[in-house]
Amino acid sequence: MSADAFSTTPPPGARADWTIDQDWASYTQAEHDVWTTLYERQAQLLPGRACDAFLKGLDALDLHRGGIPEFERTNEELRRLTGWSVVAVPGLVPDDVFFEHLANRRFPAGRFIRKPHELDYLQEPDVFHDVFGHVPMLTDPIFADYMQAYGEGGLKALGRGQLHNLARLYWYTVEFGLMETSQGLRIYGAGIVSSRAESIFALDDPSPNRIGFDLERVMRTPYRIDDFQQVYFVIPSLKALREATLADFSAIYARLDGAEDIAIDAMAPGDRIFTCGTQAYAQRGGRLAAG
Repeated sequence: MSADAFSTTPPPGARADWTIDQDWASYTQAEHDVWTTLYERQAQLLPGRACDAFLKGLDALDLHRGGIPEFERTNEELRRLTGWSVVAVPGLVPDDVFFEHLANRRFPAGRFIRKPHELDYLQEPDVFHDVFGHVPMLTDPIFADYMQAYGEGGLKALGRGQLHNLARLYWYTVEFGLMETSQGLRIYGAGIVSSRAESIFALDDPSPNRIGFDLERVMRTPYRIDDFQQVYFVIPSLKALREATLADFSAIYARLDGAEDIAIDAMAPGDRIFTCGTQAYAQRGGRLAAG
């Protein structure tokens, strides 16, 4: 929940690190009902679509106890599993604040929830996107390490002026990532698992490109926030994602500094293409991938 162009001063009521109290007792029954509606329809849809790490995390955190989760209670289990916690923030926060929280294993989450007429689309991330979408993956030790490393890398990228490249990595992994498994493609990105429509589109629609993950390829690819994705990147495993991003990015940034962007809907030489569907996928121009 970062934003790159607004006041660096916390709003009234927020602490210096932009955190606020969740004030769980102030939620209305109508707001709890929205969470329940969203949770139940996603929980029904995601088995066979979401990756095992997400589904296990959802079970471990028990986010269906009767409405919007209370962060303090969720954090008890989350800290035990991976040392992470959820902190409430008033909305989008400055990039440096966002990265500082991630680097210290704190995930900033908005406390507000969408209105009943906004179930299928919301421009700004709410507590359902942030907690249902992101937090189950933070129960996985490998992904938890990746997120911390991303926060540390973000602080470095700010000093280099190449945050746009790193933001693309977050977008195409943490928000809209797909994973290759022996059962087919699976979702792990929060922007997909928290959206009924995108959970179906990302795996079943033939229109977007699904490309094997390559770090520099991802960091050269812009993204759009106002429509379904035109490209998804597929990682072979969470471990492979973590290992690919733990190295020093200095040499990569130097190469990217003189490289042109790759259009969102374009194909590049060497791209490994996956076909749509949870069960079927293949590689163009090479061997058939296991399916």
